[in-house]
Amino acid sequence: MKKKKTNTEQARYDRGQIFVKIVAGILAIMMVVAVAASLIYAFI
Repeated sequence: MKKKKTNTEQARYDRGQIFVKIVAGILAIMMVVAVAASLIYAFI
């Protein structure tokens, strides 16, 4: 019984980690796009 509980907690933790990595990736892409747009705007 105790082992099953830890497995569900581990699965929930893993799902949370995946979600965090996806959000971090989206934010990183947005930052790169914002910097690129700022540089293009500055040079035009």
